[in-house]
Amino acid sequence: MSTAEQTAEARGRTSEWLRERMSHALSELTAAGALVILFIALSFASPHFLTSDNLFNIGAQTAVIAIIATAQTMVIITKGIDLSVGSVAALSGVVGAIVVRDLGFSVWAATAVAIAVGAAAGLVNGLLVTVARIPPFIATLGTMSVGRGLVFIVTGSVGVYSLPESFQLLGNGEFLGLPFAVVLTAIVAVGVAFLLSQTRFGRYTYAMGSNLEAARRSGVPVRRHLTAVYVLAGVLVGLGGMIAASRVNSGQPNYGIALELDVIAAAVIGGASLFGGQGRIIGTLIGAFLIAVVRNGAVLLDISIHYQQVIVGVIIWAAVYFDQLRRQRLEARG
Repeated sequence: MSTAEQTAEARGRTSEWLRERMSHALSELTAAGALVILFIALSFASPHFLTSDNLFNIGAQTAVIAIIATAQTMVIITKGIDLSVGSVAALSGVVGAIVVRDLGFSVWAATAVAIAVGAAAGLVNGLLVTVARIPPFIATLGTMSVGRGLVFIVTGSVGVYSLPESFQLLGNGEFLGLPFAVVLTAIVAVGVAFLLSQTRFGRYTYAMGSNLEAARRSGVPVRRHLTAVYVLAGVLVGLGGMIAASRVNSGQPNYGIALELDVIAAAVIGGASLFGGQGRIIGTLIGAFLIAVVRNGAVLLDISIHYQQVIVGVIIWAAVYFDQLRRQRLEARG
């Protein structure tokens, strides 16, 4: 290849990279703009929206959605999907509450147990996808059913109560005036963003989502790495489930039903593509905040939970539609 051809190829790669970066930025700016408009509208619609208690509540609610949506984003980047996050979060939170109440574990030890439960569920999902070669949608759908069944078996369909006040630390505690859950979210977001953007783990994750066969031929250990992605996602789901249980100071077997819709919506709104290979954590955080504000505003305006589900469904439709348009434009320009 001549020098001129190499230069032209390099310019082409640079141009493609710039187009993708601009596409990501546009998605994130659009989501941020929608969030600002919604925030202003709710400020006028409800006198309770801008109160300190409500903003604290939004922060804690955003934390749970954001942490679990971060897990979902990693899976979506690999061109997968995880429908089990709600069930696994509920199971993790319930188990964490049980070991505190019945075994006298500290909140930190219980959090470690909850994370281990999430990691185990992630390992099951990973092995089903990589070893059994079951499509992610079906594999995680099965895990969703198994997880929810285990929650009701473990609890006897009754919530786990009579927990010490210290159990509320993760969900309702404060650190330097900020909700502790928000601090944990920031740590998780920075850590995963660094992992995806600056490490081999991240390069492999994006490569697999862009072209699985090409990644395999390039020497990426596809099975091992994809399993690791699901395990790490399970770790974050376990943490999110523990924070959710801590918020209400109880382990609720019904927690997390339809949670997968919220976290998928948060990831897609933030620019993650269901076609794989695209997604950034900053966009997911914006999407999670948007979903949390929608939920919170609906409660303040006394909108039925059923209408809330309709709203989230429409948001998912719109986000996926615009993702398709974005990909088509990128391919056309390429």
